[in-house]
Amino acid sequence: MPEATERPVRVRYAPSPTGDPHVGNIRQAIWSWLYARHTGGQFYVRLEDTDQSRSVPGSLERILESLRWLGIDWDEGPDIGGPYGPYTQSERLPLYREAADRLLAGDYAYRCFCTTEELAAMRERQKAEGTLPGYWGVCRDLDAGVVAERAQRGDPHVVRFKMPREGTTTFNDLLRGDITVENRTLDDMVILKSDQFPTYALAHPVDDHAMQTSHVTRGEEWLPSAPRHVRIWDALGYPRPTFVHMPVILGADGGKLSKRHGAKFVLEYAEEGYLPDALFNFLTILGWALDDHTEIFSHERLIEVFELNDISVNPATFDQQKLEWMNGVYVREHTPEDELAEMFARRLERELPPDVPRPIDRSLVEEFAPLIRERVRLLSEVTDLVDFFFQPEVTPPPAEIFLQKRWKDDAEGAASALDEAAKALDRLDDTGEWAHEAIEAVLRDLADRLELKPGDLFTLCRLAVTGKRITPPLFETMDIVGVGPTVERLRNAASMLRETASAGAR
Repeated sequence: MPEATERPVRVRYAPSPTGDPHVGNIRQAIWSWLYARHTGGQFYVRLEDTDQSRSVPGSLERILESLRWLGIDWDEGPDIGGPYGPYTQSERLPLYREAADRLLAGDYAYRCFCTTEELAAMRERQKAEGTLPGYWGVCRDLDAGVVAERAQRGDPHVVRFKMPREGTTTFNDLLRGDITVENRTLDDMVILKSDQFPTYALAHPVDDHAMQTSHVTRGEEWLPSAPRHVRIWDALGYPRPTFVHMPVILGADGGKLSKRHGAKFVLEYAEEGYLPDALFNFLTILGWALDDHTEIFSHERLIEVFELNDISVNPATFDQQKLEWMNGVYVREHTPEDELAEMFARRLERELPPDVPRPIDRSLVEEFAPLIRERVRLLSEVTDLVDFFFQPEVTPPPAEIFLQKRWKDDAEGAASALDEAAKALDRLDDTGEWAHEAIEAVLRDLADRLELKPGDLFTLCRLAVTGKRITPPLFETMDIVGVGPTVERLRNAASMLRETASAGAR
């Protein structure tokens, strides 16, 4: 085995264009990117599209958009090029064919003419006989003249790598140490398909060697194939890179992470109102830890402390509630106020009803943004929380929403309390003191005069002014809504409750 010498860190994110990236896939990109930035190395993107049947149009754009949204940049890639391009495997086919020819010439590989039907029958026999599944060299020792004649004739065939039948193969994984496998358990895998496209087993060594990859970071599902991969590296005369097989992510029930556990594509998280820094932080610590207590990290801090060998080999459990909690922490504590207001504004532009004039009033958003940041976990909650600020009129909720607890069966009493609140606040405006401190003082004084618990009066006012049970702080909300609309909404709700009382009396 050629020995790898000390080399600059070069790591890659190598997705297949089969759709949007999911969280397990993107976590590998995050860890690789952090390691590159931590070491002063390079991070590049390579598109692995050799399985053309699974390629989905537009995937590359969505993949790159997901990386950008998370704040991940790259030094080379299919969109920007670089010294080792092209960075799309379907544009590198001559390199793989040349490598396959070298392996054939060195007797490390052979042409296999077995048909799909023959392979299916072979699998059925192995299953029935209880023998080790795999391809064990039916075409491995065909006469060289026969092989040459059939290939020249154009008979469909693949190229398979010729695994040793005796001995062992040992490779090193950064997280697990040396791993040794009996060669007799490893069948002869396809490295070049009949359409002349390589399989991953050939394309990955060719590209990672050509692109100077120092660390091959990938999911642990590749561990069973790794012994055959390193044999191909050795046969081609390439120094082995450092292999890092990253742990899987499980759902809360211990099963493989899926949609039913709350997992989504990266851009779905963006759509649902997660902050990119929060998702980045959450995925980074999903299987990696600095210590036993630190959970919130800035990008800068992660770049400073991240090491690949701190990754756990144990599966990580995806905790949806923890992700929501962490997103709330980022909203409340780790996003500058002006940035947060801009995020709120973009969300509102998209989600407010079409009758709300565009562009929306940014100064209004800046007023209420500090009030709601403590109440928001996801940006998707913002519109429902504040849409009443943008409506000239608010339809009061049904009477039964008002007539609870203290006001049960007392529509007339609730209406009178709202009328009194409207009068008191209207008088406050005459003094020129319309501000949340004065509004609170007036309403507390009114509650005392009406012999009401403050909360009972405030609940009526909140429902009348906003149409909602859960809102930003009441007095600051009234201050922003303004005296005219506030008084009008209080009176409208009182009228609705009186109609309810009259209907009940009849």
